[in-house]
Amino acid sequence: MLAAVSGAPALAVAIVAVILLNAGLAFGQEQQAERAVEALAAFLPDLATVLREGARREVPASELVPGDVLAVEEGDRVPADARLLTGTVEVDLSALTGESVPVVRSAEAAEPGAALVDAPELVFSGTSCTGGQALAQVTATGMHTELGRIAALSQRRPPEQSPLERQVKHAARLIALVAVGAGLAFLPLGLAAGLPLAAALSFAIGLLVANVPEGLLPTITLALAAGVRELARAGAVVKRLSAVKTLGSTTVICTDKTGTLTENRMRAAAAWTPRAGSIAADGPHPPAVIAPLALATARCTTADPATGRGDPTELALLDLADRVGRPLTAAERDTQRMALFRFDPRRRPMTTADRPGGALVLHTKGAPEEVLHRSDRLLDGDAEHPLIEATRTEVVHAVTELAARGLRVLAVARTGPPPGRPPPERREDAEEHLCLMGLVALADPPRPEVPEAIRRAHADGITVHVVTGDNGLTAAAVAEQVGIGHRGMRIVTGVELDAMDDTRLDALLGHGEEVVFARTSPEAKLRIADALRAEGHTVAMTGDGVNDAPALRSADIGVAMGRSGTDVAREAATMVLTDDDFATIVEAVAAGRRTYDDIRKFIVYIFTHAVPEVVPFLVFALAGGAVPLPLTVMQILAVDLGTDTIPALALGRERAEPGLMERRPRPRDEHIIRPAMLARAWGFLGLVSAALVLAGYFLTLTRGGWHPGAPTGPGTPLHLTYQQATTISFLGIVACQTGTAFAARTDRAPLRAVGVLSNPRLLGGIAFALAFAAAIVYLPWLHPAFGTAAPTPAQLSTVAPFPLIVWGADELRRAVLRLRAPRTAAARPATAGPCRRRRPPTPSGGPARPARLAGRPAVPRPRHRRTRSRGQRRPCPPDRGGARSTAGVSR
Repeated sequence: MLAAVSGAPALAVAIVAVILLNAGLAFGQEQQAERAVEALAAFLPDLATVLREGARREVPASELVPGDVLAVEEGDRVPADARLLTGTVEVDLSALTGESVPVVRSAEAAEPGAALVDAPELVFSGTSCTGGQALAQVTATGMHTELGRIAALSQRRPPEQSPLERQVKHAARLIALVAVGAGLAFLPLGLAAGLPLAAALSFAIGLLVANVPEGLLPTITLALAAGVRELARAGAVVKRLSAVKTLGSTTVICTDKTGTLTENRMRAAAAWTPRAGSIAADGPHPPAVIAPLALATARCTTADPATGRGDPTELALLDLADRVGRPLTAAERDTQRMALFRFDPRRRPMTTADRPGGALVLHTKGAPEEVLHRSDRLLDGDAEHPLIEATRTEVVHAVTELAARGLRVLAVARTGPPPGRPPPERREDAEEHLCLMGLVALADPPRPEVPEAIRRAHADGITVHVVTGDNGLTAAAVAEQVGIGHRGMRIVTGVELDAMDDTRLDALLGHGEEVVFARTSPEAKLRIADALRAEGHTVAMTGDGVNDAPALRSADIGVAMGRSGTDVAREAATMVLTDDDFATIVEAVAAGRRTYDDIRKFIVYIFTHAVPEVVPFLVFALAGGAVPLPLTVMQILAVDLGTDTIPALALGRERAEPGLMERRPRPRDEHIIRPAMLARAWGFLGLVSAALVLAGYFLTLTRGGWHPGAPTGPGTPLHLTYQQATTISFLGIVACQTGTAFAARTDRAPLRAVGVLSNPRLLGGIAFALAFAAAIVYLPWLHPAFGTAAPTPAQLSTVAPFPLIVWGADELRRAVLRLRAPRTAAARPATAGPCRRRRPPTPSGGPARPARLAGRPAVPRPRHRRTRSRGQRRPCPPDRGGARSTAGVSR
């Protein structure tokens, strides 16, 4: 508005264009990221099978109402919360609980007083039936389901601004105040110096434009957008541009176990037989000695590996048979089956009657204690021996050892009726007087890329906690396998966490060890995220289940799985891993640090040129008009939006400076613009550039015959010389930009550390800037708008050495800093700044339950958020190079 009132409509249009460009870039990139996430698969089923008016019908899941009778069968996804009326099913509850092992739900197993999610007669919306069939009465739909409750919990807290958004707004307000203040302060100065009102207004507008880096916001937006595209190619879809920077300051990753650290599929890891003892079976070719055991177990299944339908445990048993060289197809198995007794949640085994080679054989698998109780013989090779007490003890010991490794153990037995008799009609008759064949132990294996990703996270100073709904021993075993707990590890159950107050939880998290939080509820995950953020950490929370959604929304960076994750989790998350690869998180952190470092590089680059833009206006004002204005406002806009932007974007794609990932993670409250950056940009590079620009300007004027006070306006003999001098000022700033671009590529390291020609984008950006400047200078139809004139070769030679002078001066400055750094480091203590690391009340193991609570039920889960302000405490840096804790995993 000020530009339009002062009679500069071209300037007013240019400023409005800048505003629209900033808004359009940000909106377009945010919409692009949102569309990429919305393209992911839906979560709930479209159709459901119900019994209405005595007939089966398929209806849209959205039309289900409480009271409908729902048919649930193997392979179905449950569309609503329901209570079983008849039948028994196995259900995968991992979306709600994080537990990878399916659980049994039976209409006959009601337990009054059981927790809702553990009630054995209930099935829940969004879970999958992996075996059996049943009829169930719908009890809740939509937002009234357990899935809806958790989704609503995640919506209680509205999305917060990221640290980058807050810092950019803070910087924008600061820059605006400085610019407006400078314009208002120097307007009277111009009038006092004898300038007419129009010239004084032009002077004030020039100061405003020179102090506001118009290219900063679009450059930040485009740099973050480039980071988003880079992450998308690596398998991570980021929904908010500013999240790229937040990733770079991550200090803690709270990871789920199932589907995140592990592959979310069961696999036979070990076996035990009387003759061979415990044998590893997780290789590609397990020992042939367990082939009979593997084949017997495979016959006692109902899954179909060809279609992938069925219980994950049974799919793993069929895979084991295939790996030992005894493949069994579902069709072959089913044609040889004479009878089937499905898994019974009360007796806990499953039995099949098979006729593989003419003789009838009963195969039983199930919980070791139940199968062992029903066994009176032991298969040793091809011979059967009585199962004596000493042998029973040996079997129990083997089961204990396998379970302690976090494995799910199944016992396998066989028996056979006398020749000529049909299969037993009663389960009780089929599961008596068994001959124990051995044990099979299964695990949800860690993803092969996770150990290296954990190692890199530790090297980057990031702490990794496991927050899961799974069993503590199982989660701790997986954590140890992937390298979590390198400084010691503790297991804290959901009951123990509920019994802790905030002080004890803070002490636990501040101890420095990595923690396995097991059997956690959605509210507990929220509390952990809040506690870490209150300690000043930047928290990335991973997960794929519905139960993870509230914590994903509460964390600074919520990371959901794109393939195995639920739609609710993906909607709540800030970043979605399209490849479900935990290693992508560490790659994203590295990309975030590099992007943040690059943003600071081009901030230095952009801010540097505010000084050579402002100083000429000050010279003009302080001289009282005796020195003509060295720059026009349109020339400043040409610098800020034309020659600045492309090289700045190229700096936003700079390779990482050596040692970047070895630095400690940044505190969450650290501002993106630091005093050291302003000192370098304004106090060093800017002053050098301003001196060079003014030197070129005055040299051009004096060579043309100008002296202070000589008129240079239109129609005067010196007007062409004046236009050439302002053109040299403009070209001098562009030349200094080139030197600053090379200088800003590193903060401390010499330019050769990253390679002088290693950034082709920067070389292209500099070429574009030079071409753009040449167009303004040499195209006659642009001369009236920008106040330029074509300079002579001798005048051009004045600005030719400017890039080398600017870059060389900063290279010397960085060399001095590197020489001083070892002495400064030696004078400083080992840890900079105070660090109040508090020790938990117990030296090892999980926090002890207070004596006054012993024997009492757990206290109700806390429902109130802590009110302590975030960032109140400074997070303690992780120990580097210290001895590994000998505490290990407390069990």
